[in-house]
Amino acid sequence: MPKILIVDDEPFIRLLLEQVLEELEDEGVELITADNGETALDIIRSETPELVFLDVMMPKMNGFDVCNKVKNELGISGVYIVLLTAKGQEFDKQKGADVGADIYMTKPFNPDEVLEKARSILGL
Repeated sequence: MPKILIVDDEPFIRLLLEQVLEELEDEGVELITADNGETALDIIRSETPELVFLDVMMPKMNGFDVCNKVKNELGISGVYIVLLTAKGQEFDKQKGADVGADIYMTKPFNPDEVLEKARSILGL
């Protein structure tokens, strides 16, 4: 069963992403959530989700650090990371690329685009 991890410290953003992606549950996708980077890293290590929607600005461990740890330090393969952030400057996008993010999306995001990306990445 494919898994999607939604990581954001803002409860309403987590809920919005869950609502956008919940129709994928009918196609056998499991949705998991976390509210900080440390918890996200633990879940990625134990559950190895295929797709992670990862906020950048969070307590305990930011999204850049989580992404860097997963992609470059731990070398966990098969995890597709979408950084979701309000930081849309070119510098931030470059930092996202440097830490290994597969996609960098800025908030506010288009829910249809998020669903379409998830379907495409998971091959649904």
